[in-house]
Amino acid sequence: MIAILSQIFKYVFILIIYLFIFTIIRMIYLDIRSMQSMDIGKDEAYLKVVNRLDSLNFKMQEYYVLRGATKLGRSSKNDIVIKDSFVSKNHLIIEKENGHYYIRDLNSANGTFLNGQTLYEKTELTNGDRIGVGFIQFLFVDQSR
Repeated sequence: MIAILSQIFKYVFILIIYLFIFTIIRMIYLDIRSMQSMDIGKDEAYLKVVNRLDSLNFKMQEYYVLRGATKLGRSSKNDIVIKDSFVSKNHLIIEKENGHYYIRDLNSANGTFLNGQTLYEKTELTNGDRIGVGFIQFLFVDQSR
């Protein structure tokens, strides 16, 4: 009887290990698939979220492509919606003018930070700039430069 129970536990344990391995492989596959589905062109600019997405209590994408004038805020009418309580309904706007990107705060309550400094006026963005909005940190990437 003990030999039969031992065999059953052995096979159940092997099944659990296979399910664990399958789950890990599935997670890796889904992660790779989501990276490939990014719709970023060769010469487009985008914002990359620097924060760990799993540490946030709201959903965010990893990348946000900037096309034309891009508004960011808590309101669902914005192009980039961040459900952080420290983000204003209409927080900031990033505009492309003559091939250059400019950022401007829209009189937000908690301010916008560019490379650690409070943003007071319309400022040109350069590749690698860090944008702080609430608890979120973005990295500005301009692939055309």
